[in-house]
Amino acid sequence: MHPGKDPTTDPVTREIHFDLLAGRIEGTLTLPDRATGIVLFAHGSGSSRFSPRNRYVAAVLHRAGIGTLLMDLLTREEDAIDEHTAQYRFDIGRLTDRLVGAIDWLGQQPSTRDLPLGLFGASTGAAAALQAAAARPDRVRAVVSRGGRPDLADEALAQVQAPTLLIVGANDEPVIPLNESARQQLRAPSQLTLVPGATHLFEEPGTLDEAAALAREWFARHLADDATRDAETTPTASS
Repeated sequence: MHPGKDPTTDPVTREIHFDLLAGRIEGTLTLPDRATGIVLFAHGSGSSRFSPRNRYVAAVLHRAGIGTLLMDLLTREEDAIDEHTAQYRFDIGRLTDRLVGAIDWLGQQPSTRDLPLGLFGASTGAAAALQAAAARPDRVRAVVSRGGRPDLADEALAQVQAPTLLIVGANDEPVIPLNESARQQLRAPSQLTLVPGATHLFEEPGTLDEAAALAREWFARHLADDATRDAETTPTASS
């Protein structure tokens, strides 16, 4: 908890939407009082902003004074089709375009435009998060992937400038080498952390808590570093 924060003050939450040619994308924006940063969540593999795992991670960030935007990357129509065909969840370009749109939107809102921004990606959403970080290097200050497929970000990996944490379950054997390969392609500071006892969905007791704590520490460190740099470089009026 940050000094001076009132633990009894509930974060302010509101539903938002983006109108696109393909339809409407919906999201949930939550801002704690005097937020020190904001994290945009990128869901994948048929998940939505109502994912209990990502909502749990978001709540951990809120208690650390970090705001969140949980958004669906597919329209309701696309999601209904994807549930049966899985044709959209691996469309990384589509997911990335919508994340970039959300990043730009956050940069235009009075309540969020000055907050250091991080991205949290799960499953195929991790690849979209990394591609979006490469597309907006001046805005994205930190990336965390949980059980993600960063390898699907392809050549964008080498263009990411934000410090990147890859969290993988130690028992998620098929995904570990994919994350190791992706980390080797990253030129930004990066770390791969295996959570003992965890499989792909972090359903084992205590494993999601560990992943959430890792994400909180990564964002708190790197978003705070960015806020400090901004304060140090902001001109002050002479007396």
